[in-house]
Amino acid sequence: MFFVISKLVGLITTPSTAVFLIGLVGVLLLAFGRRRLGTGLFVLSTLLTLILGLTPVANMPLAVLEDRFPQANLTEAPAGVIMLGGPVDVDLSPARKTIAINGAAERVTETAVLAVRYPQARIFLSGGSGHFGDPGANTESALTKRLLVDFGLPSDRIEMEEKSRTTAENALYSLEAIKPKPGERWLLVTSASHMPRAVGAFRAVGFDVIPYPVDYRTYGFPALRDFPESVAAGFSQVDVAAHEWIGLLGYWLTGKSNALFPAP
Repeated sequence: MFFVISKLVGLITTPSTAVFLIGLVGVLLLAFGRRRLGTGLFVLSTLLTLILGLTPVANMPLAVLEDRFPQANLTEAPAGVIMLGGPVDVDLSPARKTIAINGAAERVTETAVLAVRYPQARIFLSGGSGHFGDPGANTESALTKRLLVDFGLPSDRIEMEEKSRTTAENALYSLEAIKPKPGERWLLVTSASHMPRAVGAFRAVGFDVIPYPVDYRTYGFPALRDFPESVAAGFSQVDVAAHEWIGLLGYWLTGKSNALFPAP
């Protein structure tokens, strides 16, 4: 149920969609003679499009998330590396008979680097399909494993779980499968903007991981100098940030995270 609710909430709270709907309602009100309210909503939609789509403001909410956890300073080899799903497209991959990866591909490449750097570390993939029905063989973990094997990693070194559809399930099923021993150090590899929610979920189930953020998309909060290349690019940043901030609130309210905004 939580998975279904999270998908529905994500659909209706996406900023780009919300701004478009505000403008659409404004146009409809103008068409039906509600000039004052219609004009106000249309102007609001236009201003939000300009601010969120074409100014550095678009980067601020995402930069705060990405700056929350610093890059890991590793002084000793970890017991293992956990990579959360998200970089592979479970629909496009079978349709095109290849492994299609998206903007979060650095999760895969950095996991491969860590696997080579720490040859004794266990490599664990966590990710199902994100579908409502039976995913079959096309889970994020299965496709990512194929990609890592193509990179040269031995197949028998890669462990995985294929049931999780949310970050909270990533944490729970990873804990159940790995069964970490007391004192073991496990790296958690995921996008920097996703790291606060992921760490909160892992801590909530009692799995104290070491954050290893990757896939940065901003220069950081103190250096908000870059303007989006297009309205679409600006809204893409805002949409990702909104998904995470709303997710943080939802996880905290439902007990799936031990803090509203988990800290190092």
